[in-house]
Amino acid sequence: MIQKDQKYIVFKASDGFEIDGLLLPRDSKSEEELLYTPIIIIVHGELGHFLSHGTPRLLPTSLYNQGISSFAINTRMANIGQKTGELIFDDAIMDIEAAVDILKNMGFYRIYILGYSLGSNLTVYYASQCSNPNVQGIILEGCTYSLPESHKKRLNKWASIPSYDEIYEKAKEILKPDPYTSLNDTILVVSRAWGPTLKPKHFGIFTYRTWWFMKGPEATKTKTYNLISQVKLPILFLRGENDRIVESEETIKLASIAKKAGNFNVTIKYIPDARHDCMENPSKTTDVIIGWISLKV
Repeated sequence: MIQKDQKYIVFKASDGFEIDGLLLPRDSKSEEELLYTPIIIIVHGELGHFLSHGTPRLLPTSLYNQGISSFAINTRMANIGQKTGELIFDDAIMDIEAAVDILKNMGFYRIYILGYSLGSNLTVYYASQCSNPNVQGIILEGCTYSLPESHKKRLNKWASIPSYDEIYEKAKEILKPDPYTSLNDTILVVSRAWGPTLKPKHFGIFTYRTWWFMKGPEATKTKTYNLISQVKLPILFLRGENDRIVESEETIKLASIAKKAGNFNVTIKYIPDARHDCMENPSKTTDVIIGWISLKV
């Protein structure tokens, strides 16, 4: 019997990386009822689950109150993952795969994956490469067309120091001959990465290695427009109407690519009174998610 209360779970990816997650099952009269109900794996943005103030932290409780179970996981990209250099985007696909296996082994067979911001790009990467019959759809909140292109556009807009091209040239020099195995990594601090001032909130911090695989021009796994055509699962795009990070055109382009590739189960929903984080309008966001899942029964 699965406990019908919040449960902290530690598990490992196939390469041995340790992941932690918070399972919040809905209240149910029986285990059969619980396992029949959809459950949503929630994949965080750049801050991880336990430091974020928006969707990763707020959505599980909101779903629970509406009778939907969730499993919020911290992948290797959470918190300081981008600043140690040891943990890179390409490998984080194994973390989602392990979370799916955990729920499958518990008996859940109506699994959905919701990726928030950076997590949405990771979710597309997972769905383009992995197939599991228990996964029935993905939800992409604030999904950018391409992390490298979006990042470069933002750095150019704010005249970052160093510039995107300067970072790339420096990264090639530091990480040669192989960025994946290089032991010469070091911290990268970018001023005016998120805005026009030198205030701390506008700084970006990575290592050259994590930047290379997430934001660099050769970061193929984060160029979502090249991967989404391989996703055959139903897709729900969530976008705050006032999102200043991801443009509406990016969402429309991604949906169009998926449809042209033969995936006709693609939906876009705009959340009013919300910016990049749709849980600025929690009731509308939750209603949209539950309504979309209900159509998949």
